Amino acid sequence: MSALTSFNKISGAVVDAALKVHRALGPGLLESAYHACLLYEPRKRGLDVASQVEMPIRYDDVVIDTGLRIDLLVEKAVIVELKALPKMHRIDEAQRLSYLRLSGSRLGLLINFHSVLLRDGITRIVN
Repeated sequence: MSALTSFNKISGAVVDAALKVHRALGPGLLESAYHACLLYEPRKRGLDVASQVEMPIRYDDVVIDTGLRIDLLVEKAVIVELKALPKMHRIDEAQRLSYLRLSGSRLGLLINFHSVLLRDGITRIVN
């Protein structure tokens, strides 16, 4: 299986899990509720999901712990950032791209559970 196929499979499974969570809970809850359920659902499907993964920054050949955390890291390959905001801003997507670049990951998903239709709240970001 090629790397692209693997990324697509993983991100597809995460999106499917997010859709299931959103159908069950609906919009309007705190981000922490969606986080807990989206941590559980992909694991139930056999995916390796890590939560609140520390992401130190390498700057000037020094590794600096900045307190940055990735919401979910799926199969050690796909970064998932969760939001529950009435309105997304360009900085949210820019931040995800920075996380991808700093982590060395190639694919990220930004999922805003506040959307009435979750498909409108999902952004796929490629580094």
